Amino acid sequence: MHIPHAVQDDMNYIIAMSPVLLFKDFLERVENSSHAWLRNSEVGAGNGTLVDALGDFLAVHGKHVRPILVHLFSDMLGIEEDERLIEVAVAAEFIHNASLLHDDVVDNGMFRRSLPTVNARWGNIVSVMGGDLMLSGAALKLTHIHNRLTQTALRVVAEMTHAAIAEVEARGNLLLSIEQLQHIAEGKTGALFGWCGVAASILAENASAEVKLNAFGRKLGVVFQMADDVKDITGADEGKPQFADIQSKTPSLLVLLAAQRNPAVMKRFKEAWGFPTVTRERTRELGLAVMCSGVLDEATELMEREMEAAFKLLGEYAQTPSGARLVLWTKQFAKDIISKRGAA
Repeated sequence: MHIPHAVQDDMNYIIAMSPVLLFKDFLERVENSSHAWLRNSEVGAGNGTLVDALGDFLAVHGKHVRPILVHLFSDMLGIEEDERLIEVAVAAEFIHNASLLHDDVVDNGMFRRSLPTVNARWGNIVSVMGGDLMLSGAALKLTHIHNRLTQTALRVVAEMTHAAIAEVEARGNLLLSIEQLQHIAEGKTGALFGWCGVAASILAENASAEVKLNAFGRKLGVVFQMADDVKDITGADEGKPQFADIQSKTPSLLVLLAAQRNPAVMKRFKEAWGFPTVTRERTRELGLAVMCSGVLDEATELMEREMEAAFKLLGEYAQTPSGARLVLWTKQFAKDIISKRGAA
């Protein structure tokens, strides 16, 4: 893909810098707004337990992918950084964080970002109610800006909910197709990525951009989920236990490829997943079987193809400075996954 000369000149600088550093001031404003809402607003100040639990949760910084997407999409459309953009980025992060709080209850997750989860420390009730509170905060913030922002965000929350249920119902299903898996990934991750583009387009009053950026974001979310599946097997995600998907009987990309390509691997998974729980020893045994099955190359090739398909959906926006930065960031992200995979 052609990179504009203005971006080509500082390509090494862009690739070397983490987006978190590149957009440091913007992300600090997003974090400050999040904490201010939690401590000072009528919604956030109602219960001390929730405030304390969510305060601890927000203090552990994630990758900030969604706020970064909001910033990049807005730059593509010529929107200057203002308070509306901050609030949209906060809302995107709130929706994402609410899904994490709920997922940890569903999965009985004990660790996230290398620290105990809210449900592990405070209990399931606080985790669920904390997620609900963040969803309410996101909706209220968006309503103050534009009704369509609220409407589109709520549709995304509904889609994410359906996808989460589909993922739970797919547990233990080793015959799930790759297309079905990608559909779940689009709902769980891609829908919110796409909404970041939709929100920027609404602020810019650009209907044609809304279609393209939404399509790109959805495809990008599938790529990120594929990367998560690779990291689960290779152990490259330092904030998550290796083989967590196998232990929860979640049919990830690599598990499906290995089981569907190799009858012996399929048999081992069927036997292990036939029990109510999978022991750590059996989980590790299955994970190593997947690693030795030869599907890591196939999975990364599939991820790279989906990534290139996503770039095409950007159309002319890929030629803007911010579009080119987004392409470079995504390529570097994939390169990091592949290099860590090779070292596993």
